[in-house]
Amino acid sequence: MPEHTLTLEERPDAAFAALRRAAEDWGAELRKEESDLWLYLPVVLGLRHGLIAGPVQVEPAADGARIVFRPEESDLSVQASPVIVLLLAVGGAALAMLWPFFPNLLPLAPFGAILALGGWFLVLSRLRTSGAEEFLGTVGVQAESG
Repeated sequence: MPEHTLTLEERPDAAFAALRRAAEDWGAELRKEESDLWLYLPVVLGLRHGLIAGPVQVEPAADGARIVFRPEESDLSVQASPVIVLLLAVGGAALAMLWPFFPNLLPLAPFGAILALGGWFLVLSRLRTSGAEEFLGTVGVQAESG
């Protein structure tokens, strides 16, 4: 997984305090394991959700502090109900597109179009992502707010 970094104009101790506050807001956990500080971050990545974990470091930088998060472990699963709705939407889209080739399907075509549009409005338009980059954005906002 890629490394995620954030450079702040704050001192390292203030950046670390912002990291702790953001972790509390997100429901994440910071744990000291051996010589490293690990971040366990709950994430939502489209149709997947779960937990990513890895070491996080707050390093001094030339103009402040730099936070580096290196995810090493992930436990993600697919959300079943949106996938089922999308499969129904694909079936509806197939009905709506195939009726010109199979005229007997014409009475079902409006129902297919409703299923296809329903899948769009219920699932695809509501997909969101809240991962490591968004978390580091929250850390930046926490650092600015003091």
